[in-house]
Amino acid sequence: MSEGELREVADDAVDLTDIARQVLAEEIGTRGLDIHLADPVEVPSYESRELVTIRQFRDLPEALLAKGMLDSAGIECFLADENLIRMDWFLSNLLGGIRLQVNKEDVEEALTLLSEPIPETFEIEGVGTYQQPQCPHCGSFDIVHQAGLDKRFALPALWLAGIPIPVGRKEWKCQSCGREWRDSKPEEPETHPST
Repeated sequence: MSEGELREVADDAVDLTDIARQVLAEEIGTRGLDIHLADPVEVPSYESRELVTIRQFRDLPEALLAKGMLDSAGIECFLADENLIRMDWFLSNLLGGIRLQVNKEDVEEALTLLSEPIPETFEIEGVGTYQQPQCPHCGSFDIVHQAGLDKRFALPALWLAGIPIPVGRKEWKCQSCGREWRDSKPEEPETHPST
């Protein structure tokens, strides 16, 4: 190799194996050339983490809420199998759901935070006190609002008529006792004739 070719190889020495770097350095030293080998780039070493699954969720929204709660408290957490279930949510039961994982040293703090009871009321700046809705049967605050297309009617209509009938539903479901109920109509304010 000419001196120019040796310089080119020396500039790309970061891609060489240790043995190749040693042979190149010996050749440069034998010829007495003033060529310096490019220093290898140090790859940062990542310490292995011991992650612990603290909760499993069938549905993505619940998993994201729990992750958001831990993130806001400064606890590093991860959702395992999140992207796979986003692509095909039928796989959720097969995979055991979306797993919420934290570092081993954060398990106790994360579980304590996720186990806190739902507050009955809280203050909203500029609005006032917000009263949480609760189950009319058992009084639990662990309820979800199920709004959207009622598949009990839309899917048979799609099969029979070829078009889905957009029958909406507005129901609540209690996660504690399983009871379902519909929103009650808001009461009309009383109007008094002006005097």
